[in-house]
Amino acid sequence: MIEIERALSMILERARPRAAERLGLDQSLGRVLAEEVISDIDSPPYDKALMDGYAVVASDLRGGRDELIVVDEVAAGDMPCEPLQSGMATRIMTGAPVPRGADAIVVDECCQLDQAGGIKTVRIDDRGVRPSQNILGRGRSVRRGEPVFQVGRRLSAIDAGLLAEVGRTQVLIHPAPRVAVLPTGSELVPACDVPGPGQIRNSNGPMLCALVSSAGGQPVDLGIARDTESELAHQMNLGLQEDILILSGGVSSGDFDLVPRVLRDLGVEQVFHGVRLKPGRPLWFGVLSHAKGSRLVFGLPGNPVSGLVCFELFVRPAITALAALPQKSRPTIAARLSVPFRHTGDRPTYFPVGLVSDGDRTLARLLDWKGSADLRTLACADGLAQFPAGRSEYASNETVQVMLLERGLFGN
Repeated sequence: MIEIERALSMILERARPRAAERLGLDQSLGRVLAEEVISDIDSPPYDKALMDGYAVVASDLRGGRDELIVVDEVAAGDMPCEPLQSGMATRIMTGAPVPRGADAIVVDECCQLDQAGGIKTVRIDDRGVRPSQNILGRGRSVRRGEPVFQVGRRLSAIDAGLLAEVGRTQVLIHPAPRVAVLPTGSELVPACDVPGPGQIRNSNGPMLCALVSSAGGQPVDLGIARDTESELAHQMNLGLQEDILILSGGVSSGDFDLVPRVLRDLGVEQVFHGVRLKPGRPLWFGVLSHAKGSRLVFGLPGNPVSGLVCFELFVRPAITALAALPQKSRPTIAARLSVPFRHTGDRPTYFPVGLVSDGDRTLARLLDWKGSADLRTLACADGLAQFPAGRSEYASNETVQVMLLERGLFGN
């Protein structure tokens, strides 16, 4: 067995970002930009009204004039018919181009429109009008030829809007890694089936696909593979077409734990097998050198809690690396144990806990966990308390680190 830190280092050494692809904005959310983006226009492309009101010459009002002749009306999408001169005003709507000669917009609330003898005038009750008031000047947001985004930016929904504004409907990004998920075991049946004698429903597949999505990958559900070399080889070959293949089960040392042998026969090079970790010791990791680039292969233990721990510690960082995202560990917090804990064994241990606020402290309440197959208790956990190797006794009120799970992050 190797240590957790060494295992993660060996994985990240082999996890290279996916080649960048030019994709549409609908596929860009959360992805990392692989090119500099330059604006092709001034934005806004004209002096733009920020409020409904009247375009005026500000010096008219500061000079004491309060009644102006209305010579034009401009809505968003229209163009002014004539420039403004002193003594004139143009009715204008939000987003419309400001006529030449105007240098301020007075809002409707300060204006009273009159019409007599076919002539429209507007009386303005505002002597504090300033030049540029309620006007966004041409290019004030961004200038043509100006860099908008740099390489390495992780794109947000707001970024997608700005990219559209500067005419970029496609961008060069590192796409989401495609991650094949293949639970193994002749005892497994689909979740929609009622298990027969000796059978259990496939819970690992849906859980792992959801975890892949949460990590920024694109899950590819391969269904279930029975414990025969021929079926495993067939399903694994499909999975090896993707960036990452995650197998669940079949990696221990039993007579039907065939996964390492079949992977070897398919040309997958074993990097390590076994990590000093509880739960999750049987973790298997290997690499297939492929004409289209290396494929990473993870053999996770079949028990769901073991699989979750291994995913969070090892698979999530690999997905992050392939997506060219900065490495971030699962959030951790310090919490105080609500009861004493005895740590057995010589491996770092992750134990499900509930978190309770106690004034300015957070208490970690150890759950009644029945082992690494106990998915029901895990669903109630806010996080996993981390107990390093080398210590066995932990007192009540002692501080431990807790890795937060989705329930803890969402505050449910």
